[in-house]
Amino acid sequence: MSSIGITLPPRGVYTPLVTFFNEDESIDLESIKAHIERMAQGGVAGLVIQGSNGEAPHLSHDERQEIVRETRSHLDSLGYSQVKLIVGCGAPSVRETLQYISEAKVSGADFALALPPAYWSAAMTPAVIESFFSEVAEKSTLPLLIYNFPGVASGIDISSDLIIQLAKKHPGKIVGVKLTCGNLGKLHRVASALPKETFTPFGGKSDFFLTALVAGSNGVIAALANVAPKLHVQLLQLYEAGKLREAISLQNKLSHADWVLSKQGVAGVKAVVSHYFGYGTGRGRRPLGHASVSALSGDAIHLIEEIVSLEKVL
Repeated sequence: MSSIGITLPPRGVYTPLVTFFNEDESIDLESIKAHIERMAQGGVAGLVIQGSNGEAPHLSHDERQEIVRETRSHLDSLGYSQVKLIVGCGAPSVRETLQYISEAKVSGADFALALPPAYWSAAMTPAVIESFFSEVAEKSTLPLLIYNFPGVASGIDISSDLIIQLAKKHPGKIVGVKLTCGNLGKLHRVASALPKETFTPFGGKSDFFLTALVAGSNGVIAALANVAPKLHVQLLQLYEAGKLREAISLQNKLSHADWVLSKQGVAGVKAVVSHYFGYGTGRGRRPLGHASVSALSGDAIHLIEEIVSLEKVL
C-alpha cells in the first residue's frame, strides 16, 4: 500500500508461474503446489499466474479459477500470506477481460495483468488500445498492470507515451506495467515520468534484470525465476547494497542461462524444473507438446547447470 492509499505490487522478484500438466494434459496440482512452495521459500515477492509461461490461452475459466484458489490457499497454509498474486486476465474483448478479473478476484488474486487485444491486430490502433485499457480500468475490481509483450500479441508494442497517458488517467486503477519487450529506453521513460508512489514498472526478462533496475524497474517478472528464484533475489539484494561488481557477475550468468532457456519455450522451462528439482514434467498442452532436457546441447546444459548449482547452495 502506498502512502496515498494506492495498492501497488511490492518491490521484488516475481515468478511467472508455469502450469504443470499430467500426461493426459489434465492439471497437475501436486506439482504446481511443489513449485509454489519452492518459489515462496526462494523469497519471491509474488507469483504471476496465467501469464505467457502459465499457458493462459490453454486454460478454461474453471481451470484458471481453480489454480488461483489453490495457489492462494497453499501459500497461506505454508505461512506465506504476504506473497502477492498477479493474475493474467487479458482477453480479446473488454467484456471477457472484466469477467476474468472478477473471477480472479473471487479466487484470491491481488492484481490483474492484461495484454492488449490482438486478434484483429490491424484494427488495434493506439486509440483503440487506449480505449480498451481505459474501459477495463474503470470497471476492474482489481488494480491492473499493463502487459507489453509484442511476441504474443501479434507484434503490438505499446508505446511509453500511451503507458504514461493511461497511468495518469487512471491513478490507483492502472498501477504498473510488465515490459517483456526488452526496451530499456521505454522502461526508463515510464519510470522517470510517473511517481513511484502510484506506478510500478517491471522489466520482464532475466537477461536485462540489472540494467532494468538501473532504469527504474520495481524488481523483475522473469521466466528464469521458475528455475532460480533465490539467485534473482540475490541479484536484487546485491544491487540495493551497492555491490555492483558482484551484481554484474551474477547478471552475466543469468543472461546466458535466460537466452538458452528462452529458445526452449514454455515446455522447456518445465522440463528444466522437472529435471533438476524433481517434480512435474515438460508436458505442455498441444500444440506445445513435450520438451526434454536431453534435447539441449552440451553448452546449453552447462549454462543451465551453473545457475542450478548456485541456486541449490543458497
